[in-house]
Amino acid sequence: MISIFIVFAILILFYVNKMTNSLCIQKEIPEEHQHKVFRTINVLITILLISSYLEILYT
Repeated sequence: MISIFIVFAILILFYVNKMTNSLCIQKEIPEEHQHKVFRTINVLITILLISSYLEILYT
């Protein structure tokens, strides 16, 4: 089960980063701010994925 969840988590992170890149291009966010945007979104998505895994694990 953990291997399936890890595969889906990687796919989710990949597509979220792809959408974040599109957002940065569309909103014309400067290069120096894009790093903060990517880091913030990746941290939040990682927290969401970890909490959802723990919920599945202990339910």
